[in-house]
Amino acid sequence: MLSVLRDPRLLTREALAGVVTTLALVPEVISFSVIAGVDPMVSLVASIVLALVMSVLGGRPAMVTAAAGSVALVIAPLVREHGTDYVLPTVVLAGLVQLAFGLAGLARLMRFIPRSVMIGFVNALGVLIFVAQVPHIIDQPWVVYPLFALTIAIVVLLPKVTKAVPAPLVAIVVVTVIAVAARLDVHTVGDEGPMGGGLPGLTPWLAPFTLETLQIIWPTALSVAFVGLMETLLTAKLVDDITETPSHKGKESWALGVANIAAGFYGGIAGCAMIGQTVVNVKIGRARTRVSTIAAGLFLLLLVTGLSAVMSTIPMVALAAVMMIVAISTVDWHSLKPSTLRRMPVPETLVMVVTVAVVVATDNLALGVAVGVLLAMVLFARRVAHVITVERRVTPAAVADARGSDASDVSDAGGAGAVVGSAPAPETVRYDVVGPLFFGSSNDLVEHFSYGDDPATVVVDLSRAQVWDASSVAALDSVDEKFRAHGVAATFVGLDDRSQAFHGRLTGRLG
Repeated sequence: MLSVLRDPRLLTREALAGVVTTLALVPEVISFSVIAGVDPMVSLVASIVLALVMSVLGGRPAMVTAAAGSVALVIAPLVREHGTDYVLPTVVLAGLVQLAFGLAGLARLMRFIPRSVMIGFVNALGVLIFVAQVPHIIDQPWVVYPLFALTIAIVVLLPKVTKAVPAPLVAIVVVTVIAVAARLDVHTVGDEGPMGGGLPGLTPWLAPFTLETLQIIWPTALSVAFVGLMETLLTAKLVDDITETPSHKGKESWALGVANIAAGFYGGIAGCAMIGQTVVNVKIGRARTRVSTIAAGLFLLLLVTGLSAVMSTIPMVALAAVMMIVAISTVDWHSLKPSTLRRMPVPETLVMVVTVAVVVATDNLALGVAVGVLLAMVLFARRVAHVITVERRVTPAAVADARGSDASDVSDAGGAGAVVGSAPAPETVRYDVVGPLFFGSSNDLVEHFSYGDDPATVVVDLSRAQVWDASSVAALDSVDEKFRAHGVAATFVGLDDRSQAFHGRLTGRLG
């Protein structure tokens, strides 16, 4: 960040990226406030607080945090049923949950989200962003279409000439000037909701401090906390991939909790990472540091306090065109190529498709990810249930070599010279178990042995298997018991040190 402050070129790039991001942010924040049932100024001020706090404390530079649609959808039923008085305690409780989640290091659970779910999340995001812009283009006055085409042309062609200034910013300014100068009748940001100048004071706590209040708010607070965490951490992972730089997910989690508590007390509503605006910041604006999000927060503050009249004149078609380009660039087109789909395992493709379908059908990214992860787990469990192989090998009965022994009786009849009179050694059966043993794979382990057909000596070789849980120990105990019931002594050999210690601690003690 200090290197950016010392370099005028980089500083300009970061600051302009923040400005473009803010312009793309404002209409969405206003529309989300309508969904949540709160005043637009509440969401705008909360977004200022969220952006600035996360710029300082967050673990993912250049990621934009503001009042988000997913949070608005969760809070809306509470506002409709109990009123806005319960929003502040809900937001504070949600922030405390996020704070505890981050400090406990639970953000590491994000590593268990499969790649197919992540690709589905990104593709669904692109679809949602694109579809959300369509109403600003369809069934509008004819003049909207030339402005739409002009915006697209500037955004696509200007970077071929110069990248000194973000093309979306130039497009928005040019289209706004044309619309105002020509007094064109087009839908503007001001039509999305009222935006009065000035800042409100601290949010008053109006809900009673009672157990009844806690009973009312805790389901919504938990939903706000985990929906916000999921979208934030997934967005952080997306930015990690785009920028090829790591982020601190635990720090991002507890910082989000602090930011939401602050936004609740000064603003009034919670938020999380804004995925579309983050893509605008890091892909189109090429931002890489906290300077961009600080600039976004400060510019939003300027718009709310002094330039609300100017902001209200921006045509929605210009912002819609920019966001449509963002949506198209967000989709992972490589994952949709026929050649890629032919190579991908069917379960992986199914998980991606289901994730996209659920997100698009419900307008809920968090729900789509949750369903995708659950489906991936089920399909994985189905695959690994058959990962264990058991091979049965019979060791032939050995004939004692009695040559030269007094007990041997040699017959030369027929000239065969066969050794007779020696007792054959008992036959032995050996089972080779291959694969990891855990609850998913070891449940049907007992079915792989021929208890009634085996001789008195059986060896179960586990040198190519590992014992991972109590279910596997119970399965091995069951195998041993079934052999004993048939008068067979089974010997288990070959376990590695960790598996041996684990098995020794639990065998015979699981009931």
